[in-house]
Amino acid sequence: MKLLIVIDMQKDFIDGSLGTKEARHILPAVQAKIKEYKRCNAPVLFTRDTHQENYLETQEGKNLPVKHCIKGSAGWEIDSSLDVAGSVIIDKPSFGSLELAEYIKTHYPSVQEIELVGVCTDICVISNALILKAVLPEVNITVDGNACAGVTPQSHANALEAMKQCQIGVI
Repeated sequence: MKLLIVIDMQKDFIDGSLGTKEARHILPAVQAKIKEYKRCNAPVLFTRDTHQENYLETQEGKNLPVKHCIKGSAGWEIDSSLDVAGSVIIDKPSFGSLELAEYIKTHYPSVQEIELVGVCTDICVISNALILKAVLPEVNITVDGNACAGVTPQSHANALEAMKQCQIGVI
């Protein structure tokens, strides 16, 4: 069994408070990936970066003082061009999600391959890829570099190289 995880493809990361042209550029590739998996009846899971109104008072907020992905806001929503119908959405309060890894371990015990796409390659994609590799060490974890975007093109490339060193496939 193979499944797709779409990391944080939310309005604030695409064209909102932390949006980038790179994130906007990967939208068609992410749309195509979702369509491909759904056509094969493979599970597609989404993560959603989720902060509260007190974000600026948190450790992350003090290091990145830009309010984003506040629960219930327009920027918190997954981009409307992505097909979330029938998919599980896991809200995560930090970069990586132990809940996501445990959900997969519990609900998809026969998973053999997990592919990740989304943003930001150098923060949330790499964090979740490494958590999944730690929790599910025998599962083939891959990241589609053409369907991911980092904070900068250089940090995107650095993250892809770091994941390769951790035995995460990069396609």
